[in-house]
Order: sequence, then C-alpha cells, then structure tokens
Amino acid sequence: MGLLTDKVAVITGGISGLGRASALRYAAEGASVVVADINAERGKNAAEEMSAGGASIEFVQVDVTCEASQQALFNDVVARHGRVDTVLAAAGVSSSDYISGEVSEIEADPEERMFHNRMLEDWEKVMAVNVTGVMLTNKIAITHMLAQQTKGTIVNIASIAGRRPLPGASDYCVSKAAVIMLTSTVATEYSTSNVRVNAIGPGFIETPMTANIRQSPEWMETVMQMTPMQRMGQAGEIASTALFLASDESSYFNGQTLFPGGGMYVG
Repeated sequence: MGLLTDKVAVITGGISGLGRASALRYAAEGASVVVADINAERGKNAAEEMSAGGASIEFVQVDVTCEASQQALFNDVVARHGRVDTVLAAAGVSSSDYISGEVSEIEADPEERMFHNRMLEDWEKVMAVNVTGVMLTNKIAITHMLAQQTKGTIVNIASIAGRRPLPGASDYCVSKAAVIMLTSTVATEYSTSNVRVNAIGPGFIETPMTANIRQSPEWMETVMQMTPMQRMGQAGEIASTALFLASDESSYFNGQTLFPGGGMYVG
C-alpha cells in the first residue's frame, strides 16, 4: 500500500520540473494522477512518457489564469474519477517570458531586470500565473472537496524567494510571498473542514527553470554563496516533500510552508 493508494491527484504545471517529478512520485505511491499544463501537445507527450512504466498519469490542458479553464479541468477529473483527493499547484513562471520546460536566457544587461525598468505587462503576467493561478486552483479544488465531504489536501509551490529577496526578480519574489500568505489564509479558513493546505518554498533546484543558471559559472558561484549545503537540490527531493504534505503522514500540518533549500532560509 502506497501513501496515496486509491487517491485522485491533480497537478497543475505537471509536465516538467517539480510538477513532473511529483507526478511520478504520486503515481508510484498509488495515486491516479492528472497532470495539467497549457501546452496540449507537450502535455500529451509528457503523460505518455510518464505512463510508459505502467503509472496512471493522464493529461488535461488548462490555462491556470482562466477560471473557466480551471473549472473545466476539475469538472473533467471529478466526472471521470468521481472525486479529487489531493492537488499540487505547481504551475508557475520565473519571469514573464518563461516557457515551461524550456531554457530561458539570462538578461545580458542586469539593469533591464531592475525594478524601475520593469514593464507593467510583465509584472501582471507573473502575478496572473503565480498568484491568481494558484488562487483559482485552490478555490476550485476546495469547492469540490467540500462537496465530497471527504478529506482533501492541497500543496502550493512557493519559493524561498518569497522570504529572501533576490535582486532583479521583484515580480517573482512578490508573487511567491503572496503564495505563502495565500496558503496560510486559506488553511485557516478551512481548518475545521477536513481540507489541509500547505506549501513548499524550494531553494535552487535542478529543473528546466534553473538550466540557464547552471550554464553560467558566475551565476552558479552566486547560488553556492547563498546555499550553505553547497549544491542545488534535486526535483525528487521536492517531490518527496510534496508527497509528505499530500499524504496522511503530515496530518497535523496546516497552513505551513516548508523550505527545502539546503539551508538557504531557516526562518
């Protein structure tokens, strides 16, 4: 018996990075997993790849910034599986031009990333995906969980950047700080409703989102200076944290944000 045997899991941003690692781990622990992402072709291919070993992993297209799209996602899952037991809100962007699963370029001129030079539309896109997207996932998931009258768990992906400011990443830092507070607030509201909501604030993890950093000796030196354990984390380590928070192993955790970051943040 796995930790998620017979559970139905929904993972937004589930076709790459932390979402994909978590999907594989959830499936290995017995869950029927639905991964959701905005890119339909890549999503279908990813689900087929992840299911090749016999795992129960399906794909549904979603735009997390659109309430109707998220409603359709959860309605589809409940119609086919009868319920949703655990949700991982892993869809997110590091910047307005980030594309899930692809390596982005590091700004040639750091001045362009400074707060006073940021374009409003760039700021709004990051907030739309990282904050509004997570909010909608939580809202709609909770609605279904309350209707089911069964236990449910939600795990939101935040970041150490929500606690430790990173120069040149004001939009990202603010959005992840919002996810941390959203998690605490929502958890408090539903603490007596058998729905637990927690978050993970990873440090620097080896995923496509950090590939550009790993290709730059200068940036890697900066990362190592910030990380006491002197290494980047692995996606599987975050997946293990997500599994803990999604399962009954964390039954007395609610409204918490865990920070697996190699000692980068210990507040």
